[in-house]
Amino acid sequence: MNDSIILHHYENSPYAEKIRLMFGFTNTRWHSLLSPVYPPRPNVDPLTGGYRRIPVAQIGADIFCDTALIAQEVAALTGCSALDPASAEGDALALMKQAEEKAFFAAVGAVPPLRLLGTMLRSFGPIGTYRFAKDRSSLLRGGTSRPPAAAKAAGVLQSFLDALELRLAKYQWVGGDAPSVADFACFHPLWLHVSCNRKPLAAGANVQRWYKAVEEFGHGQRKEITQAEAFEVARVSEPRALPASTEHGLLQIGQVVQVAPLDYGVVPVSGTLAAVTENRIIVARQSSAFGTLHVHFPRAGYSLAAG
Repeated sequence: MNDSIILHHYENSPYAEKIRLMFGFTNTRWHSLLSPVYPPRPNVDPLTGGYRRIPVAQIGADIFCDTALIAQEVAALTGCSALDPASAEGDALALMKQAEEKAFFAAVGAVPPLRLLGTMLRSFGPIGTYRFAKDRSSLLRGGTSRPPAAAKAAGVLQSFLDALELRLAKYQWVGGDAPSVADFACFHPLWLHVSCNRKPLAAGANVQRWYKAVEEFGHGQRKEITQAEAFEVARVSEPRALPASTEHGLLQIGQVVQVAPLDYGVVPVSGTLAAVTENRIIVARQSSAFGTLHVHFPRAGYSLAAG
């Protein structure tokens, strides 16, 4: 288990669904460790140092934050380069960005408020709904993301669906003739919308055909594990060899730094700067429970500052 991928996630997480479907597409064997839907997350906080977002992936003593980076790891693990976000280009890349920025937040805003409340009550109960809403209301504080106003959310979502319908009228998949990271990136906000709205997706015939095809990939070969098992993997493993670092400003390797997302969930993680490449930041964290852990973040969309 030390060399396989562990996904720290919760069932209703749309970003986790994006990764789970990649596992299904590649028929990957993976380990699942379910997390609370909002912090604190005792199964993952000690590994990341408090990274706010979910999912988080773990391979041994290496911890991977953000689904862009997790997708890159899945691509490397499975030998499927089409899952690497760096492989997306042109119209497919534009649709990915539209999905992950404006359409993602519009997917929730486009749901009628009473229906959304009913969904949360079904999922979390009254007290859980209050805690969930309070947590999510603070998620955007200090970040650059600005969700569309409720009155505009349905139009923003429809604009994305229209663009996706045009693309899928020409190609079987968002990226062209074969599935790629673009399909999973475009799928997950729509899956979120359907989950919250509790109704079938209202979309054109091409989007409907494609949505069903992505759903049918499933989740691969999933095995549940315990927090103790994941922690033991981290404890007995050594982080993998570090890549060569590239230019990263005035900061020095070995310096104490803080890394945080820029868009939302801007809770910083502190550690020692271990490496900076063209597309990732790696910080080392020392723990009496685990020894040395390497926590990986994307370089794009994240701040790196002296700690």
